[in-house]
Amino acid sequence: MIKGLYVITDEVLRPGRTHKMIAQAALEGGARLIQMRDKSISDRAFFESAMEIRRLCKDAGALFFVNDRIHIAAAVGADGVNIGQSDLPIGAVRKILGDKAIIGVSCDCVEQAMEAQNDGADYIGYGPVFATSTKLDTGPVSGLDILKCVCRDIKVPVVAIGGIDRTNIDQIAASGTASAAVISAVVCADDMKSATSELIRRYEAKRPK
Repeated sequence: MIKGLYVITDEVLRPGRTHKMIAQAALEGGARLIQMRDKSISDRAFFESAMEIRRLCKDAGALFFVNDRIHIAAAVGADGVNIGQSDLPIGAVRKILGDKAIIGVSCDCVEQAMEAQNDGADYIGYGPVFATSTKLDTGPVSGLDILKCVCRDIKVPVVAIGGIDRTNIDQIAASGTASAAVISAVVCADDMKSATSELIRRYEAKRPK
């Protein structure tokens, strides 16, 4: 189930912290949605880290997602993938990963989100909601008002992303999202486990019951 805090790993933001270290701290902090994202390393290196995180997630009862690399998601038995607008169509991804795979699609406008839903996406990754320097390949900042419209019009879970941290995650929760995706708010924290726990508390406190 796509619900709550969604932690995305990144080894560049805080040198010395590996994907595995980030995932483990996030899981210990209570996160149950983990995505491995790395556009710079080789398939072999990605596969090896993904295998480690897959085991951690399985032991914790968490869902594990791979960003973009569909073939690696299949190889490690990931629970699903998150794909972008230039990746394979959802139908093709479904043929590779099977009917049980959870497929998320990154969107930066309502039209993209609606198209992805109609094509069979299991969730929509929508953003950037706030300004962010973590991802450079994003569309314009949408803001909370458009996010609320997306949550109202889209029937599958909406995962908000982009500039989300402890200062604004309560606004994300109140907007009607199913989940809030964070990167630097966990990866760059002095104590990643505590940061994860705090983000979860703040999100759950404002999420409509």
